[in-house]
Amino acid sequence: MVGNVLSGVRMRLWTALCLGPLTCITASIASAADCPGHPDALGTSRTLVIDPKAHPRIGAMNYTETLPLRDHEVVLTFDDGPLPHNSDQILEILASQCVKATFFTVGRMAQSFPEGVRKVRDAGHSVGTHTQNHPTGFDKFSIERARQEIDDGIASVTAALGDGGGLTPFFRPPGLRRSPAVEDYLASKGIQLWSADFPADDWRHVSPSRVYELAMKRLEAKRKGILLLHDIQARTVVALPRILHEMKARGYRIVHVVPATSQQPNTPTEPPQWQLHPPSETVAISHWPRIPKFVFADAGTLPAPSLQDSGWHDGQLLRLAEPFDRTRRRARGIPLPPQAPWPRLSPNKLGGAAIVLPVPAQSIFEFQEKPRAALPAAAPSSHHAEQTVPAGPEANGLERLISADADVTRRAIPGSLPVVKSGLLRAPIGTR
Repeated sequence: MVGNVLSGVRMRLWTALCLGPLTCITASIASAADCPGHPDALGTSRTLVIDPKAHPRIGAMNYTETLPLRDHEVVLTFDDGPLPHNSDQILEILASQCVKATFFTVGRMAQSFPEGVRKVRDAGHSVGTHTQNHPTGFDKFSIERARQEIDDGIASVTAALGDGGGLTPFFRPPGLRRSPAVEDYLASKGIQLWSADFPADDWRHVSPSRVYELAMKRLEAKRKGILLLHDIQARTVVALPRILHEMKARGYRIVHVVPATSQQPNTPTEPPQWQLHPPSETVAISHWPRIPKFVFADAGTLPAPSLQDSGWHDGQLLRLAEPFDRTRRRARGIPLPPQAPWPRLSPNKLGGAAIVLPVPAQSIFEFQEKPRAALPAAAPSSHHAEQTVPAGPEANGLERLISADADVTRRAIPGSLPVVKSGLLRAPIGTR
């Protein structure tokens, strides 16, 4: 199917006027002077011929590469059409300014309004595809479902164009959502995947003035690039004339992009031109450069390590007691990690001369207790019993304490506990 698309690419070839052996002028520029009835038209400054296979993905919003535009050059792109009322007005506005653009057509819309697709082609614009149904979440599709959306969209637009052909190998994913599998599939078919350099947010619920402001503000910030618009939006119809007028006032120029053919080779470019902001010698690079693929001479091959080299003696792997169910998933759909066949520890095999330690003797665990000193026998003491009081000055002090204690005891209320002065301990009185 894609082969038919590529073979059916129909371009408007301009006649080369050779005025001499050293002079050849190609009439490929639709400038304001070539716009009858509109001397102040913006016009199309030049046609950029590119090879989709050499640069399979472009657009700074998603990729590092974009179209090799010069300063103040703009490529206009329109998505989601055709829708007769609005798309026809967009074509009239572009024709009044002699501006060429690229339209990414939805297959279902092409089936409903095939005449609108042919109008785009007959006006000299590039016609690309935008899937069959413009689905949301296109980047989450399986490759089989995504491939069907892409192929059906190409088939529908091709059928709408009829025998005249005119489909270009340009594709833009809906919502700029794509997956690596989709990128690889398009590249294998020679179809170039387009992103954009800046949008005008005309698909949102904003006013036409806001669409104009965003388009010019973002264009001024980048100074060149691919502008993303939608020809099915009424707000875009209102904002587009003002955008084109302001572009001309600020010195911007429109570039028309077409694919290279055998009759029309691609425009010569240099690799830095495919970057929106190519690196400069005076500006530091914000990312590490890629490591080149060196070719080493006499590069020997090292032997693969064996399991014995890792220190495991038996070379056996752990086995689970129960079969591990890899189909089970945890909460939120997160799969379980893969089983890790860790080596199993094996006992160290010692030689015949094993070291035998002596059994500790029982006496090591026995502790001898020190004999306690025998306490002197204490004579029964009573406040009313006779006590032996030592002679001397010390005896007088003890006598007074005993007398005071006896008085307190005699004054105690019957049935209550005896009152003892704090700090005094009862002890037998004896001779030192």
